Amino acid sequence: MTLGDFGARFKQAKAAQAASDTPRPYDFAESYRLRARMLGVLIRDARISAARTVEDCARLLSVPVEVFEAWELGDDAPDLPQLELLAYFLEVPVSHFWGQEVLDRDPTSATAVKNEYLSLRHRMIGALLRQAREEVGLSLEQVAEAAGLNPERVELYELGELAIPMSELHVLGSVVRRNMDYFVEMSGYIGELLRIREEWKRFTSLDEDVRRFAANPSNLAFLRIAMMFSEMPTEQLRKVAAGLAEITM
Repeated sequence: MTLGDFGARFKQAKAAQAASDTPRPYDFAESYRLRARMLGVLIRDARISAARTVEDCARLLSVPVEVFEAWELGDDAPDLPQLELLAYFLEVPVSHFWGQEVLDRDPTSATAVKNEYLSLRHRMIGALLRQAREEVGLSLEQVAEAAGLNPERVELYELGELAIPMSELHVLGSVVRRNMDYFVEMSGYIGELLRIREEWKRFTSLDEDVRRFAANPSNLAFLRIAMMFSEMPTEQLRKVAAGLAEITM
């Protein structure tokens, strides 16, 4: 039964009850069963669209595989916190699970996009490695020797035809005088997500009173003033400081 079939059954039941001269008591049990089955269709749809397995989702939520399968079949239903975590894992808004629209995504397209992304990033990292090598004036052979690698292998790295293991990228980066931030993706959707996570990591490392101040919307004006000061030339900052000193005297 499809999601549309469940919706049609709801409408038919309501219409029949409205048209009846002797209304029957509302069947809550049947309503819950239909809602659970609709939710199960949406969960399965999101999981398949995200190219995840039942085992992946069950492991994430720390529930037996049989329990997750029961959710997809509509024999049982998860709670809201479980759905929230599942939405994050499957990269869908949590509201997807109480809507009536299935995702129009080909499960094979997600894999294709990931493969395309990896291929592109390998070429970009290789190009960055070559650019850094040329900027420090080293030949391919010199870099290979310093890193203890075969020159032909390093050339394949630079062309993006071979993925660079992180253990080797660390060494190659130090040879061309670059740290890992130089190679990390900072543009596009994935780059933006990584950047936000790095910023969040730095934010959570701040003192608690600083975090509380920054997180208070009422202090937004003060934060914008601080940002403005941070962009001012030193001489202009001195003038502002002198002006403030005159006011307080």
